[in-house]
Formats: sequence, structure tokens, C-alpha cells
Amino acid sequence: MTTFDDREYAFESKFAHDAEMQFKAEARRNKLLGLWAAELLGKSGDEAEAYAREVVKSDFEEAGDEDVYRKIAQDLGDQSDEETIRAQMKTLLAEAKAQIMSEI
Repeated sequence: MTTFDDREYAFESKFAHDAEMQFKAEARRNKLLGLWAAELLGKSGDEAEAYAREVVKSDFEEAGDEDVYRKIAQDLGDQSDEETIRAQMKTLLAEAKAQIMSEI
């Protein structure tokens, strides 16, 4: 292999690793968001965990975060507003990334 090939392989590997880490962080964020929303909805224990799994699954409807936001906003109704939900999504993404990094 040439130096160029080595560098190309390294960039491809880093890109794949970064994409995997982002996917894991978003999935964890969605679970944490689901648990947060479940608490607002008065769910706990297994019921809260099941709801969090529903939120994680909702992320597979389309690319981006809008599908997750719509699910949470629809389920919460008047219990939370857009600004609060989006702020919670941002905060929990940072928390999810920190959790993942601490596990490595």
C-alpha cells in the first residue's frame, strides 16, 4: 500500500467510526428523551422503558430529528412546548455523547 492508500483508509475508517458514534449517541438521546417524556406523562418502570423504546423506534421514520420531535410533541400535547422539547433534545444529546465516551 502507498501512503496515499493508507491515508485514504484512515479517513474512511474515521468517517465510519464517527458515523457509528453519532448513531449511538442519537439512539441513546432518544431513549433518554423518551424516559423524560414518560415521566411527564406519569409513566414509570416497565411502562416508561416501553415508551422510551417507542421513541427510539420513531427515529426510523425519516432522516433527521423531526420524527422524534413530532412523536414527543404529539404525545405530550400541552404538557410541554416546542422550545422546551428541542432544548431537552439538545441537552440530552450532549449527555448521551458524554455517557458513550465514558464507556469507551
